[in-house]
Amino acid sequence: MNLARVSKLSALLCAIATILITSSAFAATSATRQLTPGEKAKMSGLILSRDGDLVRVREKKSHEVITVSIGDATQIERKNHKLPFYRHTDMDVTALLPGLTIEAEGVGNSSGQLEASKISFTPDDFAIEVAQEQQVLANKTSAQNAQSTANEAATAASTAQSSADQAQTAADQASVQAEAAGVVGLADAAAIAAVDQRVSDLDDYKIESENDVYFDRDSTVLKEDAKPALADLAKLAKSFNGYLIEISGYASNTLGSKTDQKLSEERAAAVARYFYEVQNVPMRRILIPVGYGNTHSVASNADAVGREINRRVDVKVLVNKSLEEGL
Repeated sequence: MNLARVSKLSALLCAIATILITSSAFAATSATRQLTPGEKAKMSGLILSRDGDLVRVREKKSHEVITVSIGDATQIERKNHKLPFYRHTDMDVTALLPGLTIEAEGVGNSSGQLEASKISFTPDDFAIEVAQEQQVLANKTSAQNAQSTANEAATAASTAQSSADQAQTAADQASVQAEAAGVVGLADAAAIAAVDQRVSDLDDYKIESENDVYFDRDSTVLKEDAKPALADLAKLAKSFNGYLIEISGYASNTLGSKTDQKLSEERAAAVARYFYEVQNVPMRRILIPVGYGNTHSVASNADAVGREINRRVDVKVLVNKSLEEGL
């Protein structure tokens, strides 16, 4: 990854952090709404936090905070799917993370929560929001650079007209290049950074257990010898209230970036399906299974051992700190 891309991703993460911090600060001053039992309600808003089956959402119009309860009967539906991270429709519920805008409808329960019968969302809403925020910053930077170069050109013009002409040409080129740099690939980078940040930005949770699962080259088949450890992990997770399971897939940078990306996603999905189909872990207890392709290598790909280590899925059991302290 070159310095320019690192700089872009850093700026994107800053923009993401700004959005999340602003949302959190705003939430602190928002009133919490309690629904009466049986009250029918429909709402649209931003997810502020998630505690297992409970999702705190700030309503878009009233700015009130409503707790939405997700159950086995809740229908999860995505709209206008574009991002590669949401390949598996049976895992839509795993995408309900802080920063995502959702629409929910249902009835009030005895705890004053909205017991959701249906939740819908657009996967790339958050990434687009970040991209737009970053585009504003990019435009400002581009304008500042152009102005700075123009000032230098004006100074040169006072001594020689020919130098001024050359400086103006350089200024125009710099402005065009700066603007292009701020636009090309921005949405894609924002999408990746947004999902990455949302998965890892769970400050209220701590890692109770972690395990790595390894795959054969060009394979997404979960090995039999990996299942006992995952079974133990599932058993441990179920012993905690409000637990979540985070699944991240990786590849070894040997089959091309597109193939590696797909492999990493499918490997993460294979682990998620094992938890759901074999260990009876509700899908709503699983954070979106993310594929990171051939990034985040933990060993060198120069030898077979290193490549085998990089063909992995990292699984973490996360437990809400406040809930754990109350046990």
